[in-house]
Amino acid sequence: MSKLKALDKNLNLTDKRVIVRVDLNVPISNGKIIDISRIKKIVPVIKELINRKAKIILISHLGRPKGNKDEKLSLSLMIPALKELLETKVHFSNESYGANVIEKSKQINPSEVLLLENIRFNKEEELNDKSFAKNLSKNGDIYINEAFSCSHRSHASVCEITNHIESYAGKQLLEEVNVIKMLTNSATKPITYIIGGSKISTKIGVLSNLIKKMQTIVIVGAMANNFIKYKGYNIGKSLFEDNQKKLVESIISRCKKNDCKLLIPEDVMVAKDFNSKGKLKTLKEIGEEDLILDIGEKTVKSILKVIDESKTVLWNGPAGFFEAKEFSNGSNKIAQKICENTKNKSLISVAGGGDTVAAINSFKCSEGFTYISTAGGAFLELLEGKVLPGIKALEKNKL
Repeated sequence: MSKLKALDKNLNLTDKRVIVRVDLNVPISNGKIIDISRIKKIVPVIKELINRKAKIILISHLGRPKGNKDEKLSLSLMIPALKELLETKVHFSNESYGANVIEKSKQINPSEVLLLENIRFNKEEELNDKSFAKNLSKNGDIYINEAFSCSHRSHASVCEITNHIESYAGKQLLEEVNVIKMLTNSATKPITYIIGGSKISTKIGVLSNLIKKMQTIVIVGAMANNFIKYKGYNIGKSLFEDNQKKLVESIISRCKKNDCKLLIPEDVMVAKDFNSKGKLKTLKEIGEEDLILDIGEKTVKSILKVIDESKTVLWNGPAGFFEAKEFSNGSNKIAQKICENTKNKSLISVAGGGDTVAAINSFKCSEGFTYISTAGGAFLELLEGKVLPGIKALEKNKL
């Protein structure tokens, strides 16, 4: 991680074409952006390049078009938001590479932006194709990877491109890497990991790595249903993952072995469906027709107590179906308590994952965390201790 090279602040960028790989993979509904969190994240980096009189070439993807052009996934949708946030001229190219794009990259004025069309419209992108990456590199003089959230992918605009152009790690990417390095190596104890999500199998790697380093693991959301079921309670019609008994046993065993406290819900909010009124129940009271949609009051109190006793908290996964106000109490209380303790300087708080960020934003708590990662898979893989291809490519760059 320490081998990553940042762009020199004193390097003269006037008239230099700077390719920046960003993540504009934002949620779209009826042709409109419904959450601009990821776009806002890149604004400081781009504005710095604007101030340094660079010509900025943005590469990104949207969705999974699998090498086919799909107008619903065109990055032209980003232009209005980028213009408003960056306060500069934003040009668009309906191609990603080739003579026309190179010409456009040279013709734009210093401090202006050229956004290239969805890089995944080219099948060579996901194949990490050498020739394609070489052509992409001709769009600029310098390359910056500012898309940590894509750095777990061996794609041409993330990995192979670094073999053909002078390459640097972006500020945001360095921040993400350093935050995760802190969490896994030097976080202030006691450390608590609040983990949710629907599938326990997708988080086992992270859990295995962090159980050795955390003092408390709090399991919420649909993941907790597996533990409730394992303990012999009825979970009704609630979401859970089949055939995970051994995985649950392994987590419980590892927690005991590493003296890591494991906290699971002791009461829950249930309903007959997502639109019904919630009812508070102990685990013994859950019926055949019940759907567990949030944690209960006792569980909330236990979690808040753990947060109060912690010096560092990592949160990845909401406590329930927070999208409905009826079942948002658990996630909301967790977010508010983390915010409060972070603001009074008694807590270092890190949150990551799309649903968690959406929950934090919906509770108006985004300013109250030490760090919020908008990355999903890359965030989890680095926490798991994996080597990310995009990070490795930057470390190896000798140009």
